Amino acid sequence: MESILILATLIAPIVTGVVQAVKAGFTVKKNLLPFVAVIVGMALGFLAYPFSGDIEVTSRLWAGGMAGLASVGLFELGNQRQGETKE
Repeated sequence: MESILILATLIAPIVTGVVQAVKAGFTVKKNLLPFVAVIVGMALGFLAYPFSGDIEVTSRLWAGGMAGLASVGLFELGNQRQGETKE
């Protein structure tokens, strides 16, 4: 389980960037972006085989899906921030 969380943490910022590139390149409805992020995350998790050879394929897919969901939450959290930083 620890290796899944580590891999998801490493993939999440990459998924955020790829989803932003997809938004810029294609017309995607906002309500479909979490689904796109999960699919991109799972694809990146699957393609991370050279860097995570000791992790099973299903675990890498889980890590990618979690990274996709985390990236959507991370982007929405930063996007909805209002006001100035409190001291």
